Amino acid sequence: MMTIETVLYTGRTHTTGGRDGSASSDDGRLDLRLSPSGSAQPGTNPEQLFAAGWSACFIGAMGLAAGRRRLALPAGTAVDAEVDLGKAEDGFHLRGRLAASLPGLDPALAHELVEEAHATCPYSRATRGNIKVKLTLTSATATRPT
Repeated sequence: MMTIETVLYTGRTHTTGGRDGSASSDDGRLDLRLSPSGSAQPGTNPEQLFAAGWSACFIGAMGLAAGRRRLALPAGTAVDAEVDLGKAEDGFHLRGRLAASLPGLDPALAHELVEEAHATCPYSRATRGNIKVKLTLTSATATRPT
């Protein structure tokens, strides 16, 4: 297990009521109602929160990968994340899918950025070997010389 040498940030939340409760951060920036996954009740659920955090972090990791190549991510860069909550014989499990859109980039370069981001994104690293993850590239087009 890797040991953190320097803590860059610590997110702190207080949650009550589990999937049918509420969560708030110590700095007041997060204050939301939770609801069971798939219910019609108001609020979000842990799978949506994980998907949002993972996709935001993944875009940051793609930005770092692009920066190492002295490139900027294209306008319209996005990641659609899906996190499944499922049940198997031995209990509950998660599964994830990340679909990256890097419009206007050469598909080979876009694929490299996605793979490098998956290798460096802390969320991807935390899930590696623990849950099934599928990566796809949904938008990248070969650039043509003018």
